[in-house]
Amino acid sequence: MCSSGLCFPVYPVRVVADLRRDDPQIGGLEDGRVGEGGHLRLRRMRMRLLLSDGSRTAEGTWDYVERPVGLDAVVVALFRRRSGRIEVLLRHGVRIPVQFGRPEKPESLLFPELVAGIVETGEDLSRRAAAEAMEEAGLRIEPSSVELLGPAVFPTPGMCAEVFHFVCCEVAPDAREHAVAGDGSPFEEGARLEWAALEDALARCGRGEIRDMKTEIGLRRLAEKVG
Repeated sequence: MCSSGLCFPVYPVRVVADLRRDDPQIGGLEDGRVGEGGHLRLRRMRMRLLLSDGSRTAEGTWDYVERPVGLDAVVVALFRRRSGRIEVLLRHGVRIPVQFGRPEKPESLLFPELVAGIVETGEDLSRRAAAEAMEEAGLRIEPSSVELLGPAVFPTPGMCAEVFHFVCCEVAPDAREHAVAGDGSPFEEGARLEWAALEDALARCGRGEIRDMKTEIGLRRLAEKVG
């Protein structure tokens, strides 16, 4: 099938029939993927809704993003207790879409976030969290010390089926910091690490100095956990 100059294969679609009687159903007409071979790919589906009264909507298309290597991500709130307060680790790195995807220029090249990474298909969540702590922060933690911070959430359900898993791990105040190896991406070079008081980090979210949604959610959940 070709549309707007883009050609992509068409796959059969299963009609969803296990919804509640009052909910609309989805009738699939065409299903294709664009941009195979990259880190992300675009899935384009043409379909209509089958309403509870038996009527059907007009046809429409929906584009959404898939990530072949792994659909979901883990967000890791690394924290320590020092001088009577909780400190959290923030990683400041380059985010290319923030730099080039918006009309306004960001104030800083480096974007502050909690440590996070893709959970590859079939990978254990705690082991991935421990691997990200080492890759992005140079901190060695045991997978058994990783704790969940509430349920997973969909950050962008209109564009991607990815969910974020929030976890935390306490590290010793004097924990040895190893060299940050990264995951091999050149865009991880030049990042810097910052230990910030938890209350200060939350205040920076309120002032718009930390603008990453997963980081604010992770910080707030951590604050609820540690009291």
